[in-house]
Amino acid sequence: MDNSIVQFIEIDESAAGQRVDNFLVKILKGVPKSRIYRLLRKGEVRRNKGRVKASAKLEIGDILRLPPIRTSDSGEPESAGDWLLKTLDRSIIFEDNRLIIINKPAGIAVHGGSGVSIGVIEAFRQLRPEQKSLELIHRLDRDTSGCLMIAKKRSCLRSIQSMLARKEHLEKYYMAVVHGKWPGRKQHVDLPLLKNTLKSGERVSTVSSEGKSALTRVKVIDQSAEFSLLSLQPITGRTHQLRVHCQHTGYPIVGDEKYGFEARDAALRKSGFRRLMLHASKLVIPPLEPGDKSVRVEATPGDEFLKMVEQIK
Repeated sequence: MDNSIVQFIEIDESAAGQRVDNFLVKILKGVPKSRIYRLLRKGEVRRNKGRVKASAKLEIGDILRLPPIRTSDSGEPESAGDWLLKTLDRSIIFEDNRLIIINKPAGIAVHGGSGVSIGVIEAFRQLRPEQKSLELIHRLDRDTSGCLMIAKKRSCLRSIQSMLARKEHLEKYYMAVVHGKWPGRKQHVDLPLLKNTLKSGERVSTVSSEGKSALTRVKVIDQSAEFSLLSLQPITGRTHQLRVHCQHTGYPIVGDEKYGFEARDAALRKSGFRRLMLHASKLVIPPLEPGDKSVRVEATPGDEFLKMVEQIK
């Protein structure tokens, strides 16, 4: 693609339903994400002659106008290293002709950006070059481990994202180790969350009456005097929902550098507990089409998480 001239792109079925920012990142090889978002903010990317937001969904027949984009990059996307490719290939816990589910290790970003050039989705596109439509269905924070869904087909992406948006049927469960002895009677956290983006690009959420509704179901699995092992089911899917709900309730997740107990976590790091103790442990996906079976997948936490659980027991 020649980025030095004005481009007009007509959206076909293969791109319909994608977010504008994700589509641009995919086609503008070698252009930094920060540059793409700046073009969108300034209105230099136009859809059907009008301004368009990064989060807008593309439709068949849309015409995108792209301005000339100068970049010092060679245009070649950066390659994932062998360690990352092998780690992610081994992490696959479910696969069929439409869907891949992996047990994402903590510390690996789901996509490039914010100082990370290669994430899960870029690495999988390198692993599976023959599959042209690989897309993340949802996201996990870099420091959260566990079940992560990748669509092989646009129809699968749209179906599952629609379930997530309507909060229908699809169930997600997490395991978390929190500071303190969570009260067993507190089985729901229902607090609205307001998302903010700092100048640095960092996303943060706070409990606010001006925010969107957010509901988490909570079950205590085990406890000690200092820690609780919880099962968390987010009924809504707000940014950092589980982390902020735990923090605001007074029992932040162990190892949470953004919303946690800084001094206590610093002491734990000296004992070898360095990660965020949040793990996406289970997914239940209803049939996508008539005649399909539901998909139930469980992901085993990594060694550091299991070691922390043993401390509680």
